[in-house]
Amino acid sequence: MSTNLSLPIWQGRIDAAEGSSALRWHQWVQPYDSEQPAGTALVGLACDEGVTRNQGRSGARQGPPALRKALANLAWRGERPVYDSGDIVCLGTDLEGAQHAYARRVCQLLDQGHLPLGLGGGHEIAYASFLGLAEHLRKHEARPRIGILNFDAHFDLRHAAQSSSGTPFRQIAEYCEQAGMTFDYCCLGVSELNNTQALFDQAERLKVRYRLDRQMQPWTIPALEAFVDEFLASIDHLYLTLCLDVLPASQAPGVSAPSAHGVDLMVVEHLARRAKASGKLRMADVAELNPGLDQDQRTARIGARLLASLVD
Repeated sequence: MSTNLSLPIWQGRIDAAEGSSALRWHQWVQPYDSEQPAGTALVGLACDEGVTRNQGRSGARQGPPALRKALANLAWRGERPVYDSGDIVCLGTDLEGAQHAYARRVCQLLDQGHLPLGLGGGHEIAYASFLGLAEHLRKHEARPRIGILNFDAHFDLRHAAQSSSGTPFRQIAEYCEQAGMTFDYCCLGVSELNNTQALFDQAERLKVRYRLDRQMQPWTIPALEAFVDEFLASIDHLYLTLCLDVLPASQAPGVSAPSAHGVDLMVVEHLARRAKASGKLRMADVAELNPGLDQDQRTARIGARLLASLVD
């Protein structure tokens, strides 16, 4: 594991003639410093090991810089500061070391009042994100009620000898059991044909709330809003994680496992914004971007749009 704290090159179009209201992300993002006022803090987990262990197609290690590049030229519309705290880099096969280093960074950012936005990397980022959030909250509450809202084609509840991109929510369930915390997990966009019956049985045992991809259509949005609202009402703190393979392959080709069906971006973004509007969002991340498999940066652009939608 290594830590890269250098600010990546944020660059893009500058519309100087149009004044201060024509800013873009690359003109707003600042290098992270522990003495700065609270804002939004980007933090990457540059890692392929979780996907490799899960027998997926490698390349997610390049996800964080690709997301920054896609964010850089977006129009800036917020007011709060945004910082780039760099990447935690997985060296060799030390996935567990990278996850714990990332969790420590997230906990530090939360302690300083920031909203951390994680840049993946494979979905092994989810265990690290939750761990950092839980460790922060447990300094103030014995048993914080954290809800996980995951947009994903997969439950990621696999049993395996090692941590991988397919095990994070099973690991979180085990953490919650050991800590005496409730495991509150809601997964939206599950593919019935890409999760075995064993995984559905596991989800049932763990009382996971979910909706299948085919249940998530534009005409079902009112029912989905009610479903998400009911989940949000039952928790105190929200961890939101967006696995890009929840989207149709035509929208998000740059992932390890493209979806034959998927959930349209309009539905995903609408529900993510609704979750953010609850005021309970404490941590969010985007996972599974594989730039080497992307076409015209379509997947990176979607990941950037989803991240930007979570910033005030």
